Amino acid sequence: MVSSEETERGGAPARSATKTRGRPAKARGRPRSFDRETALEKALMAFWEHGYEATSVSDLTRVMDIGAPSLYAAFGDKRTLFEEVVREYGTRYGSFGDRALAEEPTARAGIERMLREAAVEYTAPGRPHGCLVIHAAVNCSTPEVEESLRERRNANIAAFERRIRADVAAGVLPEGTDAAALARHAGAIIQGMSQQARDGASREELESLAEIALAVWPRS
Repeated sequence: MVSSEETERGGAPARSATKTRGRPAKARGRPRSFDRETALEKALMAFWEHGYEATSVSDLTRVMDIGAPSLYAAFGDKRTLFEEVVREYGTRYGSFGDRALAEEPTARAGIERMLREAAVEYTAPGRPHGCLVIHAAVNCSTPEVEESLRERRNANIAAFERRIRADVAAGVLPEGTDAAALARHAGAIIQGMSQQARDGASREELESLAEIALAVWPRS
């Protein structure tokens, strides 16, 4: 948050020029009265729990424990704050899928790890269940927000497809494998697991679902 510059009032004598000559003026202003990272995390939890549309600015100021002027000064408007929240969510809570695809030797191994870790992440205690990127645009009337989240979900499916096609080219998967359909299947499973977690499915139930989903993968 950028503090407004204080001005001298009431006819106070000006500071002597000889004392300040040759030295840069020291910026003054009220220090921020809240921790920005803590406030951002609280906003993240609110959007994650209730979605973009159902989370109002008054809801945000209440859970973040700041006034509306401080929110706008530190984070911009609601949509700008949400964009930052989505980036923060991707870094702190949603990066397990990218890591799984990057670190495992095959597409199947990457998807298997991703689904198993999703079962853990989507049911973790002490925070909203499911995936923010999947659920935040429910009943959203802001097209830009809907489109942004849709692009993120479709980017994940495109990443699945690239890994699958690479395995087909390398002979790890059969030549006739429908990479696009298999990637869509993986996307549907991860999105379904997120909704099931929101509806109360346990970690063990989601892990069983992941195991069944992997049974459709072709073998070389």
